[in-house]
Amino acid sequence: MSATDPHRIAVVIPALNEERAIRGIVESALAICPNVIVVDDGSTDATCERIADLPITLIRHRTSLGKGQGLRDGFRAARAAGFDAVVTMDGDGQHLAADIPRLLAAARRYPEHLVIGARIRNRENQPAARRRANDFADWGISWGCGVPVADTQSGQRYYPSAALDLADIAADDFVFEAAVLIAAAREKRVGIVSVPIESRYHGEFRTSHFRPVRDVARITWYTIKRVWAYGNMVESYRRSHATPPLIYDPEAATLAGEAPVEGSR
Repeated sequence: MSATDPHRIAVVIPALNEERAIRGIVESALAICPNVIVVDDGSTDATCERIADLPITLIRHRTSLGKGQGLRDGFRAARAAGFDAVVTMDGDGQHLAADIPRLLAAARRYPEHLVIGARIRNRENQPAARRRANDFADWGISWGCGVPVADTQSGQRYYPSAALDLADIAADDFVFEAAVLIAAAREKRVGIVSVPIESRYHGEFRTSHFRPVRDVARITWYTIKRVWAYGNMVESYRRSHATPPLIYDPEAATLAGEAPVEGSR
């Protein structure tokens, strides 16, 4: 079986106080992939009770350790269970399990690539402050990666085996996702491709745990240190901003009966 077969991947869902959304998210993920790992980050509501009867792996933190530790523990559990890759989704309803097959299609088209579900459809739905923060993060993290990347802040991703090896990277909370992205590109030579998904902000089940000013500042500082550590800063910047991000839209290709839409934003 390939690393894009739903039976060879695990869906990892970090969750913190998601009682209103979590059951629907997990059930929709199970309909596509039988291997779901939920990492409850010390929820104080009924998150765990909502999914107690579902056939999943549930990892519980006694207190909140941050999203990074949730993903780290999910990655470790997936590797320990023998899975070849991981798809991640947030627990707040922003991501749709229906997009998982599209991420897997991109992974088949681009083996050994990390695939990002990029929220570039209907971007006007994003709050203005969040959109500006995301654009700034894309600018900086692309520099860190040495390649252009669309939507570096999206939590819906496909991580190939090489990226899962980075579970122990020294980064916490929302910095973890940026750290894995940068190290995968720089140290593991993993490619990065984005698949367009909807920007879904209206009707969120709860206020986002992401704080644009605080968390972007932390991510920026981490990225600056990594760019400095890797060296060749000017060349890295040129490589990361000279061309558009790699974007693959299998749905558009199928409808048009043409080659996949790539390389445009």
